[in-house]
Amino acid sequence: MPDPDLTPDLISAHGLKPDEYDRILDILGREPSFTELGIFSAMWNEHCSYKSSKKWLRTLPTTGPQVICGPGENAGVVDIGDGQAVIFKMESHNHPSYIEPHQGAATGVGGILRDVFTMGARPIAAMNALSFGEVSHAKTRSLVHGVVEGIGSYGNSFGVPTVGGEVRFDPSYNGNCLVNAFAAGLAETDSIFYSAASGVGMPVVYLGAKTGRDGVGGATMASAEFDETIEEKRPTVQVGDPFTEKRLMEACLELMQTGAVIAIQDMGAAGLTCSAVEMGDKGGLGVRLNLDDVPQREAEMTAYEMMLSESQERMLMVLDPTKEAEARAVFDKWDLDFAIVGETIPEDRFIVVHKGEEMANLPLSTLSGAAPEYDRPWEPTEPSPPLENGPKIDAIEGLKALISHPAYASKHWVYEQYDTQVGADTLRTPGFGAGVVRVHGTEKALAFTSDVTPRYVVADPKEGGKQAVAEAYRNLVSVGARPLATTDNMNFGNPEKPRIMGQFVGAIKGIGQACAALDMPIVSGNVSLYNETDGTGILPTPTIGAVGLIDDISEMIAGLPQEGDLALVIGKTVGHLGRSALLEVAFDRRDGPPPPVDLKAERRHGEFILDNRAWLRAVTDIADGGLALAAFEMAEAAGMGVTIDKKKKTASLFGEDQGRYLIACSFDAAETLMVAAGKAEVPITHVGRFGGDQVTLGSKTAPLDELREIYRTAFERALG
Repeated sequence: MPDPDLTPDLISAHGLKPDEYDRILDILGREPSFTELGIFSAMWNEHCSYKSSKKWLRTLPTTGPQVICGPGENAGVVDIGDGQAVIFKMESHNHPSYIEPHQGAATGVGGILRDVFTMGARPIAAMNALSFGEVSHAKTRSLVHGVVEGIGSYGNSFGVPTVGGEVRFDPSYNGNCLVNAFAAGLAETDSIFYSAASGVGMPVVYLGAKTGRDGVGGATMASAEFDETIEEKRPTVQVGDPFTEKRLMEACLELMQTGAVIAIQDMGAAGLTCSAVEMGDKGGLGVRLNLDDVPQREAEMTAYEMMLSESQERMLMVLDPTKEAEARAVFDKWDLDFAIVGETIPEDRFIVVHKGEEMANLPLSTLSGAAPEYDRPWEPTEPSPPLENGPKIDAIEGLKALISHPAYASKHWVYEQYDTQVGADTLRTPGFGAGVVRVHGTEKALAFTSDVTPRYVVADPKEGGKQAVAEAYRNLVSVGARPLATTDNMNFGNPEKPRIMGQFVGAIKGIGQACAALDMPIVSGNVSLYNETDGTGILPTPTIGAVGLIDDISEMIAGLPQEGDLALVIGKTVGHLGRSALLEVAFDRRDGPPPPVDLKAERRHGEFILDNRAWLRAVTDIADGGLALAAFEMAEAAGMGVTIDKKKKTASLFGEDQGRYLIACSFDAAETLMVAAGKAEVPITHVGRFGGDQVTLGSKTAPLDELREIYRTAFERALG
């Protein structure tokens, strides 16, 4: 079949604007071939080139004594002592999951796992952060079911425990759900593998599953808004096989022990194109590929299709040629393809040959280094006016409004579909602020959490960005972990709209400030833009994934309140109801500014918790729903009631002031903590007591069993 003519419509369909195509003509001095157009489209789209975000991403703090490798590789690498490192990243699979929820979510999990084990790490934990439209929307139920099934089927089959995550609902996600997948793995610090090719004439080797037509154009699709043609994009969603991925991981980790690997790269977005170009570009080399040698599962595939296919469970490697037989034997053992498909060359060229014909001959460095980079115009978000007519509500009715909403009800229906214990090292399962996994064979443990509050970010992107990092920090501290580092997943609408770009810029500024103040550098991440349908964008959702270290599991804070324990609050309570969960759920109001974040107080309070962990039975941070929801959730987990001070009013019960923790401890421990807090200049307040079978908030009371029934059934009732 002859190549199509490169018409303006065809160029536009590849996500290239007229001035970008003109730049390609200038670079080449000629018109590109159809395959070359596809290659430029893949490398210059938003998903791969970060052309709208690079300017601002460079401002983030990415270094620290604990950081071995920051952004730019497949995942970030952080030292955890004893010659060990944790390798982790979060990445989006939003557009594919809306089009085909099961496979979109499943391959999102598969892709993030490959990012981790391609660097030599064995995955030990996964998380996911999910955002769906309003429950009444026609598509929400099928999306929730499909996404949760997809995550569970892939992660469970592969054999990695899902230890945390979050699920939210908001009308802004009606036409564009968000599926953010996180994975973390362990590696030895002297056995970490990178993607920069080196050496001229070295074999370029294709590893794993065969190439098909699934996912062709997926990266370009992920860089565009949705419209009424959304269903036509279904063929651009990849299909995953977790059992093949498991074999691929074992083969790669075994291969890495042979010394055969010079460089290795996951074939993710844009498949063979992106992996080959990135390896060559990072190593300052060119690459020649012969597509006749690419393992194919479909007949008569074109060069264009092979270069842009996003078939799953594939890797690309630069091989030490003296180790070829040993390396091939490993992949034969695991019944996976091993094919030499090219070589590194000294010239700055990316050459693709198919059936004896040169299908592409491009300057390789321009595919990455010369990709467009935009300083897009942006408008700061206007400050929200102060909250007026602060609402009052019967405290128990307010709590019922929250726990009957699927965003704040128990998510056990979701996480019970995930294997949380595979590997036998999970110490704290989902349902709390952070999951905890033992570092196998040691007394150390790693804590994982993901956080963002989009209703804060839309009102004040900078404060919302700070708050996302601060809440992640508090969740790690609440289990006794010392926060180490973060990964981000920046989900926003169309960056060509100054208002949206302003949200992105503000969030980056807030995240950067918080990461620096809390010593949690960003070591990896992902940007997902154009999350819009018919011009309607999502709430700005800069998800923060964070990792913390517990040096000895005996220091982990993992208890539950006991009968008679006192309830204490660390941090100052003002009663900030602006943009609160109660305001939105009970009053259908989304007004006022979000709560301000005092980063110095956040750090001071967090260090106080860690320094005094021996006196703490249970700790949770106070976030959505304020003290009322935090106290109920802590009591409900322990199967007992709780009484919160009868003087408490709506604002003090449901306000979402930042920098606060709820503590359960004995009377004697409380006395010690009060003294220590005074010396450390940390606010501490006795607010109540745990025990009995009633939940009392202020002057209102309800049976724990009645509230527990609402809390534990609301999600399933709403979503079936």
